[in-house]
Amino acid sequence: MQELVDFPALAARLDAAGLGHWSTPVEALVRQRLSPQGHGDFERWAAAIAAIPGARGDEQALKRALLALSPWRKGPFELEGVRIDAEWRSDRKWARLESALLPLAGRTVLDVGSGNGYYALRMRAAGAGLVVGVDPTLLYVLQFIAVNHIIRDDGVFILPLRFEETPPAAGAFDTTFSMGVLYHQRAPIDHLRQLRDTLRPGGQLVLETLFMPGETSCAFTPPDRYARMRNVWLLPTLGELETWLSRTGYRGIEVVDTSVTTTDEQRSTEWMTFESLREALDPQDPGRTVEGWPAPRRVVITAINPGA
Repeated sequence: MQELVDFPALAARLDAAGLGHWSTPVEALVRQRLSPQGHGDFERWAAAIAAIPGARGDEQALKRALLALSPWRKGPFELEGVRIDAEWRSDRKWARLESALLPLAGRTVLDVGSGNGYYALRMRAAGAGLVVGVDPTLLYVLQFIAVNHIIRDDGVFILPLRFEETPPAAGAFDTTFSMGVLYHQRAPIDHLRQLRDTLRPGGQLVLETLFMPGETSCAFTPPDRYARMRNVWLLPTLGELETWLSRTGYRGIEVVDTSVTTTDEQRSTEWMTFESLREALDPQDPGRTVEGWPAPRRVVITAINPGA
Protein backbone atom coordinates (compact mmCIF):
# COMPACT_ATOMS: atom_id res chain seq x y z
CA MET A 1 0.00 0.00 0.00
CA GLN A 2 1.20 3.50 -0.83
CA GLU A 3 2.51 5.55 2.08
CA LEU A 4 -0.29 7.54 3.66
CA VAL A 5 2.08 10.45 4.38
CA ASP A 6 4.79 11.67 2.01
CA PHE A 7 7.51 11.86 4.65
CA PRO A 8 10.27 13.21 2.38
CA ALA A 9 7.97 16.04 1.26
CA LEU A 10 6.99 16.71 4.87
CA ALA A 11 10.66 16.81 5.93
CA ALA A 12 11.52 19.22 3.13
CA ARG A 13 8.64 21.51 4.01
CA LEU A 14 9.47 21.46 7.71
CA ASP A 15 13.12 22.19 7.02
CA ALA A 16 12.24 25.16 4.82
CA ALA A 17 10.04 26.52 7.62
CA GLY A 18 12.84 26.28 10.20
CA LEU A 19 11.32 23.14 11.73
CA GLY A 20 13.85 20.60 10.53
CA HIS A 21 14.23 19.30 14.09
CA TRP A 22 10.62 18.08 13.92
CA SER A 23 11.20 15.61 11.09
CA THR A 24 12.72 12.59 12.83
CA PRO A 25 10.59 12.51 16.02
CA VAL A 26 7.40 13.42 14.15
CA GLU A 27 7.92 10.73 11.51
CA ALA A 28 8.52 8.09 14.20
CA LEU A 29 5.32 8.99 16.05
CA VAL A 30 3.21 9.28 12.91
CA ARG A 31 4.37 5.91 11.59
CA GLN A 32 3.45 4.36 14.92
CA ARG A 33 -0.03 5.90 14.86
CA LEU A 34 -0.70 5.09 11.19
CA SER A 35 -0.62 1.35 11.79
CA PRO A 36 -2.85 -1.44 13.10
CA GLN A 37 -1.23 -0.85 16.47
CA GLY A 38 -2.46 2.74 16.39
CA HIS A 39 -6.15 1.78 16.24
CA GLY A 40 -8.17 -1.42 15.88
CA ASP A 41 -10.06 0.00 12.88
CA PHE A 42 -6.96 1.21 11.06
CA GLU A 43 -6.93 -1.55 8.43
CA ARG A 44 -10.60 -0.99 7.58
CA TRP A 45 -10.07 2.75 7.26
CA ALA A 46 -6.88 2.26 5.22
CA ALA A 47 -8.78 -0.05 2.86
CA ALA A 48 -11.36 2.69 2.27
CA ILE A 49 -8.58 5.12 1.36
CA ALA A 50 -6.95 2.53 -0.91
CA ALA A 51 -10.27 2.21 -2.78
CA ILE A 52 -10.41 5.92 -3.64
CA PRO A 53 -8.16 5.97 -6.73
CA GLY A 54 -10.21 3.22 -8.38
CA ALA A 55 -13.46 4.89 -7.38
CA ARG A 56 -12.71 8.21 -9.02
CA GLY A 57 -15.03 8.79 -11.94
CA ASP A 58 -17.73 6.66 -10.30
CA GLU A 59 -19.68 8.98 -7.99
CA GLN A 60 -21.44 6.19 -6.07
CA ALA A 61 -18.26 4.17 -5.55
CA LEU A 62 -16.43 7.26 -4.33
CA LYS A 63 -19.27 8.05 -1.96
CA ARG A 64 -19.17 4.51 -0.53
CA ALA A 65 -15.43 4.78 0.08
CA LEU A 66 -15.78 8.14 1.84
CA LEU A 67 -18.80 7.03 3.87
CA ALA A 68 -16.66 4.16 5.20
CA LEU A 69 -14.67 6.86 7.03
CA SER A 70 -17.72 8.21 8.90
CA PRO A 71 -18.49 10.00 11.14
CA TRP A 72 -17.46 13.24 9.40
CA ARG A 73 -17.55 16.07 11.95
CA LYS A 74 -16.24 19.02 9.89
CA GLY A 75 -17.19 20.05 6.39
CA PRO A 76 -18.73 20.40 3.90
CA PHE A 77 -16.48 19.03 1.19
CA GLU A 78 -17.29 18.85 -2.52
CA LEU A 79 -15.27 16.03 -4.10
CA GLU A 80 -15.89 15.09 -7.72
CA GLY A 81 -19.66 15.25 -7.40
CA VAL A 82 -19.81 13.88 -3.84
CA ARG A 83 -20.94 16.35 -1.19
CA ILE A 84 -19.82 15.44 2.31
CA ASP A 85 -22.47 17.07 4.47
CA ALA A 86 -20.65 16.87 7.79
CA GLU A 87 -22.10 17.39 11.26
CA TRP A 88 -20.74 20.95 11.44
CA ARG A 89 -21.36 23.60 8.82
CA SER A 90 -17.75 24.66 9.28
CA ASP A 91 -18.01 27.07 6.36
CA ARG A 92 -20.13 29.31 8.57
CA LYS A 93 -17.48 29.45 11.28
CA TRP A 94 -14.84 30.23 8.67
CA ALA A 95 -16.99 33.08 7.32
CA ARG A 96 -17.18 34.58 10.82
CA LEU A 97 -13.41 34.71 11.27
CA GLU A 98 -12.00 35.13 7.77
CA SER A 99 -12.04 38.93 7.72
CA ALA A 100 -10.12 39.13 11.02
CA LEU A 101 -7.11 37.18 9.79
CA LEU A 102 -3.85 38.89 9.07
CA PRO A 103 -2.99 38.12 5.43
CA LEU A 104 -2.10 34.44 5.13
CA ALA A 105 -0.23 34.73 1.83
CA GLY A 106 3.01 32.79 2.13
CA ARG A 107 2.59 32.27 5.86
CA THR A 108 3.55 29.20 7.88
CA VAL A 109 0.48 28.16 9.86
CA LEU A 110 -0.13 25.76 12.74
CA ASP A 111 -3.65 24.36 13.18
CA VAL A 112 -4.06 22.82 16.64
CA GLY A 113 -6.96 20.39 16.90
CA SER A 114 -7.27 20.43 13.14
CA GLY A 115 -9.73 17.56 12.81
CA ASN A 116 -10.00 16.43 9.21
CA GLY A 117 -8.27 19.51 7.84
CA TYR A 118 -11.31 21.47 6.68
CA TYR A 119 -10.02 24.76 8.10
CA ALA A 120 -6.43 23.98 7.12
CA LEU A 121 -7.53 23.68 3.51
CA ARG A 122 -9.38 26.98 3.80
CA MET A 123 -6.15 28.52 5.10
CA ARG A 124 -4.29 27.18 2.08
CA ALA A 125 -6.95 28.55 -0.24
CA ALA A 126 -6.39 31.93 1.46
CA GLY A 127 -2.73 31.77 0.44
CA ALA A 128 -0.87 30.09 3.32
CA GLY A 129 2.45 28.65 2.18
CA LEU A 130 2.43 25.72 4.61
CA VAL A 131 -0.20 24.50 7.05
CA VAL A 132 0.69 21.89 9.66
CA GLY A 133 -2.29 20.48 11.53
CA VAL A 134 -2.19 18.23 14.57
CA ASP A 135 -5.06 16.17 15.94
CA PRO A 136 -4.98 13.08 18.16
CA THR A 137 -8.06 11.42 16.57
CA LEU A 138 -6.73 9.01 13.97
CA LEU A 139 -9.97 8.80 11.99
CA TYR A 140 -10.00 12.55 11.38
CA VAL A 141 -6.43 12.46 10.11
CA LEU A 142 -7.34 9.60 7.76
CA GLN A 143 -10.31 11.61 6.50
CA PHE A 144 -7.91 14.38 5.52
CA ILE A 145 -5.64 11.87 3.81
CA ALA A 146 -8.67 10.59 1.88
CA VAL A 147 -9.64 14.12 0.81
CA ASN A 148 -6.06 14.87 -0.18
CA HIS A 149 -5.97 11.75 -2.35
CA ILE A 150 -8.40 13.68 -4.52
CA ILE A 151 -7.39 17.34 -4.26
CA ARG A 152 -3.60 16.76 -4.07
CA ASP A 153 -2.51 19.76 -2.00
CA ASP A 154 1.16 19.39 -1.09
CA GLY A 155 1.14 22.38 1.28
CA VAL A 156 -1.05 20.87 4.02
CA PHE A 157 -0.09 18.08 6.41
CA ILE A 158 -2.43 16.82 9.14
CA LEU A 159 -0.58 14.70 11.67
CA PRO A 160 -2.04 12.27 14.26
CA LEU A 161 -0.40 13.98 17.22
CA ARG A 162 -1.37 15.81 20.33
CA PHE A 163 -0.14 19.40 20.43
CA GLU A 164 1.91 18.51 23.51
CA GLU A 165 3.75 15.84 21.51
CA THR A 166 5.16 18.26 18.95
CA PRO A 167 8.76 19.40 19.48
CA PRO A 168 9.30 23.05 20.48
CA ALA A 169 8.45 25.37 17.59
CA ALA A 170 10.61 28.30 18.77
CA GLY A 171 8.47 30.96 17.12
CA ALA A 172 8.42 29.27 13.72
CA PHE A 173 4.77 29.98 12.89
CA ASP A 174 3.25 33.19 11.56
CA THR A 175 -0.31 32.21 12.51
CA THR A 176 -1.56 29.62 14.98
CA PHE A 177 -5.15 28.45 15.14
CA SER A 178 -6.72 26.76 18.16
CA MET A 179 -10.36 26.09 17.40
CA GLY A 180 -12.59 24.08 19.70
CA VAL A 181 -9.67 23.01 21.88
CA LEU A 182 -9.34 25.33 24.87
CA TYR A 183 -12.32 24.05 26.85
CA HIS A 184 -10.90 20.51 26.69
CA GLN A 185 -7.71 21.63 28.49
CA ARG A 186 -7.31 20.97 32.20
CA ALA A 187 -4.85 23.89 32.27
CA PRO A 188 -6.12 26.39 29.68
CA ILE A 189 -3.63 29.11 30.62
CA ASP A 190 -0.76 26.69 29.99
CA HIS A 191 -2.32 25.91 26.60
CA LEU A 192 -2.42 29.61 25.71
CA ARG A 193 1.20 30.03 26.76
CA GLN A 194 2.25 27.03 24.65
CA LEU A 195 0.39 28.47 21.67
CA ARG A 196 2.21 31.77 22.12
CA ASP A 197 5.54 29.95 22.09
CA THR A 198 4.79 28.70 18.57
CA LEU A 199 4.40 32.25 17.21
CA ARG A 200 7.06 34.57 15.88
CA PRO A 201 6.98 38.16 17.22
CA GLY A 202 4.00 39.81 15.58
CA GLY A 203 2.40 36.43 14.85
CA GLN A 204 -1.34 36.03 15.22
CA LEU A 205 -3.32 33.64 17.40
CA VAL A 206 -6.81 32.74 16.19
CA LEU A 207 -8.76 31.23 19.06
CA GLU A 208 -12.27 29.79 18.91
CA THR A 209 -13.83 28.39 22.06
CA LEU A 210 -16.91 28.12 24.24
CA PHE A 211 -17.73 30.89 26.70
CA MET A 212 -20.31 31.62 29.36
CA PRO A 213 -22.58 34.68 29.32
CA GLY A 214 -22.09 37.29 32.03
CA GLU A 215 -20.30 40.51 32.84
CA THR A 216 -18.27 39.08 35.73
CA SER A 217 -14.73 37.93 35.01
CA CYS A 218 -14.87 34.28 36.07
CA ALA A 219 -14.88 30.70 34.80
CA PHE A 220 -17.16 27.76 35.46
CA THR A 221 -16.30 24.07 35.78
CA PRO A 222 -19.13 21.62 35.02
CA PRO A 223 -19.28 18.98 37.78
CA ASP A 224 -19.86 16.23 35.21
CA ARG A 225 -20.87 16.95 31.60
CA TYR A 226 -21.58 20.03 29.54
CA ALA A 227 -23.90 19.58 26.54
CA ARG A 228 -23.30 15.85 26.99
CA MET A 229 -19.53 16.29 26.60
CA ARG A 230 -17.45 14.68 29.33
CA ASN A 231 -14.14 16.48 28.83
CA VAL A 232 -15.11 20.12 29.36
CA TRP A 233 -13.03 21.68 32.11
CA LEU A 234 -13.30 25.47 32.27
CA LEU A 235 -15.85 27.76 30.63
CA PRO A 236 -14.82 31.41 31.01
CA THR A 237 -16.82 34.55 30.49
CA LEU A 238 -15.47 36.82 27.78
CA GLY A 239 -13.86 39.08 30.39
CA GLU A 240 -12.07 36.13 31.95
CA LEU A 241 -10.89 34.84 28.58
CA GLU A 242 -9.41 38.23 27.72
CA THR A 243 -7.68 38.24 31.11
CA TRP A 244 -6.16 34.83 30.41
CA LEU A 245 -4.80 36.07 27.10
CA SER A 246 -3.43 39.27 28.60
CA ARG A 247 -1.78 37.46 31.50
CA THR A 248 -0.07 35.03 29.10
CA GLY A 249 1.53 37.90 27.20
CA TYR A 250 -0.75 38.51 24.22
CA ARG A 251 -1.56 41.99 22.99
CA GLY A 252 -3.99 43.38 20.43
CA ILE A 253 -6.74 41.14 21.80
CA GLU A 254 -9.90 41.44 19.72
CA VAL A 255 -13.25 39.69 20.06
CA VAL A 256 -14.15 39.04 16.43
CA ASP A 257 -17.48 37.25 16.78
CA THR A 258 -19.79 35.68 19.32
CA SER A 259 -22.62 33.34 18.40
CA VAL A 260 -25.04 30.86 19.90
CA THR A 261 -24.59 27.51 18.17
CA THR A 262 -27.76 26.43 16.38
CA THR A 263 -29.10 23.02 15.37
CA ASP A 264 -28.86 24.21 11.78
CA GLU A 265 -25.10 24.63 12.11
CA GLN A 266 -24.41 21.45 14.11
CA ARG A 267 -26.67 18.48 13.39
CA SER A 268 -26.89 14.80 12.46
CA THR A 269 -26.57 13.97 8.76
CA GLU A 270 -26.04 10.95 6.52
CA TRP A 271 -22.32 11.48 7.11
CA MET A 272 -22.62 11.74 10.92
CA THR A 273 -25.59 9.66 12.06
CA PHE A 274 -25.01 9.87 15.81
CA GLU A 275 -26.74 12.26 18.21
CA SER A 276 -25.70 15.88 17.84
CA LEU A 277 -26.52 19.27 19.35
CA ARG A 278 -30.30 18.79 19.36
CA GLU A 279 -29.98 15.92 21.80
CA ALA A 280 -27.67 18.00 24.03
CA LEU A 281 -30.28 20.74 24.55
CA ASP A 282 -33.22 20.76 26.96
CA PRO A 283 -36.25 19.89 24.79
CA GLN A 284 -38.40 22.21 26.90
CA ASP A 285 -35.90 25.08 26.84
CA PRO A 286 -33.39 24.94 23.95
CA GLY A 287 -31.63 27.94 25.48
CA ARG A 288 -30.16 25.53 28.02
CA THR A 289 -28.31 22.23 27.86
CA VAL A 290 -29.79 19.00 29.20
CA GLU A 291 -27.67 19.57 32.32
CA GLY A 292 -29.15 23.03 32.87
CA TRP A 293 -26.22 25.14 31.64
CA PRO A 294 -26.63 27.97 29.12
CA ALA A 295 -26.66 26.55 25.59
CA PRO A 296 -23.30 26.57 23.77
CA ARG A 297 -21.97 30.02 22.88
CA ARG A 298 -18.81 30.35 20.84
CA VAL A 299 -16.37 33.20 20.49
CA VAL A 300 -13.70 33.89 17.90
CA ILE A 301 -10.92 36.01 19.37
CA THR A 302 -7.59 37.07 17.88
CA ALA A 303 -4.43 38.18 19.63
CA ILE A 304 -0.84 39.04 18.78
CA ASN A 305 2.41 37.72 20.22
CA PRO A 306 4.37 40.95 20.74
CA GLY A 307 7.64 39.09 21.26
CA ALA A 308 10.16 39.88 23.98
